[in-house]
Amino acid sequence: MKNSYFDLIDQTYYFPQDGFDIQDGYLMFHGISLKYLIEKYGTPFRLIYLPRIREQVRRARNLFRRSMNRVRYQGNYHYCYCTKCCHFAHVVKTALKEGVHLETSSSFDIDLIRRLWKQGDVTTSTIIVNNGYKTPDYIEKILALQKDGFKNVIPVIDTDAELDRISAMAEQMQLEKIKVGIRMAIDEEPQSAYYTSRLGVRRHEIVHLFHDKIKDNPLLELRMLHFFVDSGIKDNLYYWGEFQKAMELFTELKRVAPTLSALNLGGGFPIRNNLGFQYDYDYIINEIVSTVKDICTAEGIKEPDIFTEFGKYTVGESGAIIFSVLEQKQQNDAELWYIVDNSLMNTIPDAWSIFEKFILLPINKWDHPYARVNIGGISCDHSDYYNSEDLNQQVFMPKYNRQDDEPLYLGFFHTGAYQDSISGYGGIKHCLIPSPKHIIIDRDDKGNFVDTIYRNEQTVQEMLSILGYEEMS
Repeated sequence: MKNSYFDLIDQTYYFPQDGFDIQDGYLMFHGISLKYLIEKYGTPFRLIYLPRIREQVRRARNLFRRSMNRVRYQGNYHYCYCTKCCHFAHVVKTALKEGVHLETSSSFDIDLIRRLWKQGDVTTSTIIVNNGYKTPDYIEKILALQKDGFKNVIPVIDTDAELDRISAMAEQMQLEKIKVGIRMAIDEEPQSAYYTSRLGVRRHEIVHLFHDKIKDNPLLELRMLHFFVDSGIKDNLYYWGEFQKAMELFTELKRVAPTLSALNLGGGFPIRNNLGFQYDYDYIINEIVSTVKDICTAEGIKEPDIFTEFGKYTVGESGAIIFSVLEQKQQNDAELWYIVDNSLMNTIPDAWSIFEKFILLPINKWDHPYARVNIGGISCDHSDYYNSEDLNQQVFMPKYNRQDDEPLYLGFFHTGAYQDSISGYGGIKHCLIPSPKHIIIDRDDKGNFVDTIYRNEQTVQEMLSILGYEEMS
């Protein structure tokens, strides 16, 4: 009977497969020897394979262009990278080399874009789609980009009050037409804790909002309708239902807003989180493009430019984290623990916070028999573990002896999206929203309150330095 770990994988999945192969008994990742990296750097370590980012951008762009050519689509396709997914300079600059545009989420994002502009990585023609809640500081920086010559800055309105703030500040800065988009609030999936997304403007209010605050405003011009499905672009009734609502709203808006020319399909493509992953990107893209084409033809309106905002899809599959197993513990007859040399809560926080799954594979010992195991981190928190795969709801790993000359090495793969920002790597934060001031309060000998600032709010420079954006003189 075949009972090695390799036999288990070989019998369960198509293997080897894209990005994964075995050479001389060790796992290879996109042709890279993980054994070489372990011997050179030790564990734990995380890696980013930049060529995968380029491959993902090219694949999506080619599929959209091919689909548009097939149906003679008249609009253009624009690939935007969501900076919030991974802000590191080496990641963003790699994507920009493929000609992507950018989507921002907060005020500090604009400082990042300015740094990229000074370094020659973006131009004033780069499209900048501004999502997220628009604080006064965020709005001022967005409009300052336009004042400095950026021709394609599009703040996407999340509340009607943002239009008032943008108009007032644009007038104060003596700016001309500001291109804006409106985000449509979607109905959440049935299992959600709330019915309607907190993000965006309610669908039935958007046409009224256009008439009341945009149509006759000399400072504003509606260019984009944006809708975002948090669970991503999936071939299910829920996604197509929200997509249909967005198209109905687009056609209604287009009749009264001739400048409306862009449809932003917020929500990204999924990435592989298990070896049995299947997703027909070609089919989904064909359905999106042909549906928009058919509806616009039937309504007698011009097809819009299609925007996508791909973050996890762009960078997720480029990342991996490699550990050594320090210890194995048999806690009862059914539970065997492999303890790795770092905290899983710190390195892959999505695994315990939202129960995200990643591809988990051993680097070595593929010829050993396998066993069902739990993977534990070295922190003292009971949540610091990983014990279920997306398909099997359990983890199988090679058995090994403590006396083996070589430890068992494990790798979590396709971890390139969000893990660094959510774990606060080096002090960065999700969406580059800074840590607030830290205030300490005590009482003096007379019982009076005494308050002092322990740390001020994080600055732009502090965050950009962590991310690799060196300040230029």
